[in-house]
Amino acid sequence: MKLSGLFAASLLSLAVSAAWAAPVQLRVLETSDVHMNLLAYDYYQDKPVADFGLERTASLIAAARAEAPNSLLIDNGDLLQGSPMGDLAAKIKPLKAGETHPAYKVLNALNYDAGNLGNHEFNYGLPFLQQSLKGAAYPYVNANVLDAKTGQPLFTPYALLKRELKDSEGKTHALTVGVIGFVPPQILQWDKNNLQGKVTVRDIVETARDYVPKMRAAGADIVIAVPHSGFEKGEQPRFAENAVSNLAEVAGIDAILFGHAHAEFPSPAFAGYPKVDLKAGTINGVPAVMPGRWGDHLGVIDLTLEQVNGKWQVVSRQAALRPIFDKQAKKPLVEADPRVKALVDAEHQATLDYVRGEVAATKRPIYSYFAQVADDPSVALVAEAQRWYMQRALQGTEYEKLPILSAAAPFKAGGRQGWNYYTDIPAGKLAIRNLADLYIYPNTIKAVKITGADVREWLEMSAGQFNRIDPKGAAAQALINPEFRSYNFDSLYGVSYQIDVTQPARYDGNGKLAAPDSHRIVKLSFQGKPIDAKQRFIVVTNNYRASGGGNFPGIAADKIVVDAPDENRAALASYLASKKVIDLGQGQSWRILPVAGVGLRFETGAGALRYLPEQKQFKLVKENGDGSATLELVK
Repeated sequence: MKLSGLFAASLLSLAVSAAWAAPVQLRVLETSDVHMNLLAYDYYQDKPVADFGLERTASLIAAARAEAPNSLLIDNGDLLQGSPMGDLAAKIKPLKAGETHPAYKVLNALNYDAGNLGNHEFNYGLPFLQQSLKGAAYPYVNANVLDAKTGQPLFTPYALLKRELKDSEGKTHALTVGVIGFVPPQILQWDKNNLQGKVTVRDIVETARDYVPKMRAAGADIVIAVPHSGFEKGEQPRFAENAVSNLAEVAGIDAILFGHAHAEFPSPAFAGYPKVDLKAGTINGVPAVMPGRWGDHLGVIDLTLEQVNGKWQVVSRQAALRPIFDKQAKKPLVEADPRVKALVDAEHQATLDYVRGEVAATKRPIYSYFAQVADDPSVALVAEAQRWYMQRALQGTEYEKLPILSAAAPFKAGGRQGWNYYTDIPAGKLAIRNLADLYIYPNTIKAVKITGADVREWLEMSAGQFNRIDPKGAAAQALINPEFRSYNFDSLYGVSYQIDVTQPARYDGNGKLAAPDSHRIVKLSFQGKPIDAKQRFIVVTNNYRASGGGNFPGIAADKIVVDAPDENRAALASYLASKKVIDLGQGQSWRILPVAGVGLRFETGAGALRYLPEQKQFKLVKENGDGSATLELVK
């Protein structure tokens, strides 16, 4: 019995030894939302910068790879659109057949292993996207966009990356890493012109539940999900734009590389979120990263894999971000990789030539530092250009005699994009770069026909940007909700109104009626009289809003009456060219009502301070030392 017991123990020891190999360390690196900021250069301000640009991220990538024997590098989309260089490649000097997109010149040279599509990849249309993707030397994945005719995936749903990885003892093991990608279903709204009748889109989480087991069955040892989607608290509905919280609960996913929201995970901003371990960088136990925007961070996930009974399992995990810039010290943490500039220097020079072309002139500076708290010339200029365009477009049509209103929002308003992210155009010539500074997206012009009642609800939704102010509360209260996206803060020009921020927001962020008895919009008038709820109006806007983007109540594609092919920026350029010289004063279309006994405070970029002498309705509270300043509305 003793011999047989010893023999059995020996066999067990051999079996355990055979079943367990030495651990394998795998580092997964992510970039996301680069938006064609390949270089550390602000084309809108026409100057080099240190706080964004993939050429600096490239140095972080090289350092992270040098530290790890095994690594993968994946991009999570919104790569091809977002800077004038992106417009140049798509619109101004379009790619020729067989020509490699400048983004792929760079990403190919950096040896990316895989890429996912973001929603902005569809902005220039499917033909341009498909032509551009031919230049990528690595696989692209997307599982939830389907061909409308066949019902089959329009792109490769997932990739199985077969790699030889070294364990801690230097031995080589063959592993298959599955990578699957997703895009927000809302692309059907946001890019309706480009996609209607051509594609359908599945829910992100349902698609993952369908494909992850198939990936495992096809040989994936580990599965990396790459959703171009953000992270919101709690259970999200079907077809949610930001689905990461639910995706982290799908069985079989070993890591999540996410993006879209331009935020940073792990970071203190997500403290208190359910199932989040910020120290480990996990959501529901799954390691996850979201690396900001424009290459300002590199996402790093370190996985330790062990082989148990012939199968690889993740036994430990750690996720973290690496920044390229120290925001407190205001200095770069890495130098730019010179290879990137060399690869796209010709495109860079062509972009500079393009953005420096003169269109008109302005007698006063144009800036957006106050655009979220006051009727602002930078927004009013866009609105007036849109209305000018639509007046001509409606001539001779059945809508010619209807009054035209124009909706515009501040696109560059700091916040999650950084305290330097504002329009700031000095007096003097207006160049093409300034037009892109005023209107950064390649949206196209649309007009909807709605009632006066719809106009009021549109503005109520927009007024959700503001926190509710308690008249009996603290002597100073924050006015702006930082979670509200500035591009959804529409002002409507052609009417006048006031905003009562002591009332609760009538709508929540999803456009659902939250406070039926509340009305923040007061004294809404048209041509000096209270607006008629039944009167018909034409409202000129962009394809995003007209197709339902932002979830504004009553605004959807079925209200569109003018489906123009021209970009909003093109209308702005034509308007300015017709004027030659503009002289913008402070707008008077709307204002925030003061609250007795309460200072209404907001944060903006410190660049605003040089304009305070001419902005009598604001006063400085303090500079915050991080590039921002706290201001207060003067009663």
